[in-house]
Amino acid sequence: MEESYIWGKIQNYYGETKYKGSTQSIQNDRTILGKPFKRWYIAPAAMVFQAICGSVYAWSVFNLPVDNAIYGSDQKVAPITFYINIGCLGIAASLLGPWLERNGPRKAATIGGSLFCFGHWVAALGIHLKSIALVFFGYGVVSGLGLGLCYISPISALQKWFPERKGFGAGLSVCGFGIGGLICAKIPLPLINAIGLTLTFVVIGSCYWIILMFCAFIFRFPPPERTKIRGPIYRNGTLFITRKQQKPGSAQDEKSMPPVIADSKTPPQNRIVFEPAIDLTLREALSTYEYLGMYMMFLANLVSGLVILSRLADMCINVFDKSADTASTVVAINGGFNFVGRLMFSSLSDVIGRKPSYLVMLGTQVIILAVLPLIFVTKNYWAFLLAIWTLTCAYGGGFGTIPAFIHDLFGMHNISGLHGILLTAWSIAGVGGGILFTLIYNHLIRNRGYSPGSPEVYNTNFYWLCACAATGFVVLLFVRSTVKDRLLPRVGGEVTRMRVFGRILRFEKTGTFRFKFNYLKPEEEEKEWTSFWAVSSNIYSFFVSSTRIVLLKFQSTVV
Repeated sequence: MEESYIWGKIQNYYGETKYKGSTQSIQNDRTILGKPFKRWYIAPAAMVFQAICGSVYAWSVFNLPVDNAIYGSDQKVAPITFYINIGCLGIAASLLGPWLERNGPRKAATIGGSLFCFGHWVAALGIHLKSIALVFFGYGVVSGLGLGLCYISPISALQKWFPERKGFGAGLSVCGFGIGGLICAKIPLPLINAIGLTLTFVVIGSCYWIILMFCAFIFRFPPPERTKIRGPIYRNGTLFITRKQQKPGSAQDEKSMPPVIADSKTPPQNRIVFEPAIDLTLREALSTYEYLGMYMMFLANLVSGLVILSRLADMCINVFDKSADTASTVVAINGGFNFVGRLMFSSLSDVIGRKPSYLVMLGTQVIILAVLPLIFVTKNYWAFLLAIWTLTCAYGGGFGTIPAFIHDLFGMHNISGLHGILLTAWSIAGVGGGILFTLIYNHLIRNRGYSPGSPEVYNTNFYWLCACAATGFVVLLFVRSTVKDRLLPRVGGEVTRMRVFGRILRFEKTGTFRFKFNYLKPEEEEKEWTSFWAVSSNIYSFFVSSTRIVLLKFQSTVV
């Protein structure tokens, strides 16, 4: 009984995510400082806010100073702080996504920003007391939890304010996070030399807090009328529909729309202009095969970028014999490519689609991880930089595109919840990938006699990272991202299917332990599609989009 009660509470928490702002607060959000609020105000605030949060990508600059301050030498312990931070980020984002949707981005950003900065101050105390555990708790746990809430706050708001340009809105909301490494990587070392490591964390945390609170003041959800379907929907026997086709990456899929019969009794002015109506609950979305495939694909896209980011400065110093100052410059420039990838791939996905964009990103990562061992053996520094920066660009693109991909498949109303849960992949990639990398790295140094500068300690890790990226690429092929793929029912014996060069490739069971591949011709697919509609259209008119399927029964009403 108690278990059922708890499970019911969990389902209610994740199931109902409607914004609960009061009438007065919604009215207040229509203005800012006495002037009408415009949606473009959020864009620069979101970029600055995320840039501060993205300073976590510059943590590798702190690895050596923190180890030296606490242990007196480089013990390779400080990198664990980054993994803890990313782990807590995903946990907070997954647990607090529904809470954000109910309470709004301003409250979430204020609380998250305060926690993020408080963690810096706790870390400063840990360094002063020479306690790595306190550093882990401060910057790892406290800042990580705050970072999770901070990360999803502007994303949710911008996706709602820019529904017609989801890829651009998503990229805009997260590209600042990528540039944080570029901006913040060059700040710590001069500060450390001037005032010491302890005060550096105090000063940075204080400055960050002031900026974050100013940006949080600007965040808000759009008024209710901006999130409703625009225009009347006429239901009158058979339907006469005019559809506004958006860009290829947007919600509607022209080729997959069912045929519509014009009704001469329906006057031309009573045409439906359809804009996707999303009413999937969070529980319904989480139970779909698409979400599981998206999760695995996202995990594969992240793990190599996270692991390499946390070790980038060490690679420059130990393998390529560069100075700490040069290493910090490489980390800073790498943050710029993270920024470019987030904005470039998210905008590209509005043109070529979300799934093709991810195929490009994962394919790029597979190729780079396959050639990195050769680059490390030959110690070709410029080839290393080109490979790492390209890899980071693809890594950042995954973050920039995923909110729009979620919006396409599951709608706007549960973006924070679905995105937050998806960010647990970030935690798994950061913690699991980081720990596995460290175990292999330490084993090769302590038990096999390799030095920290030996290419083998990194190349062994590149092999399993390449396998992860390749697995994500294959899984993505089976994610049904178009309307036709999601609607077309399975045939007898079908185990799974995917599209190869635009055609359906089925994997079918023909008997006990007997299987075959069936590569459908276009006319065979069209025949199945026509047969499906011949049965379905007798009962329903299907309005379909790449986000969900809306079923409207025929009846003579005007909504």
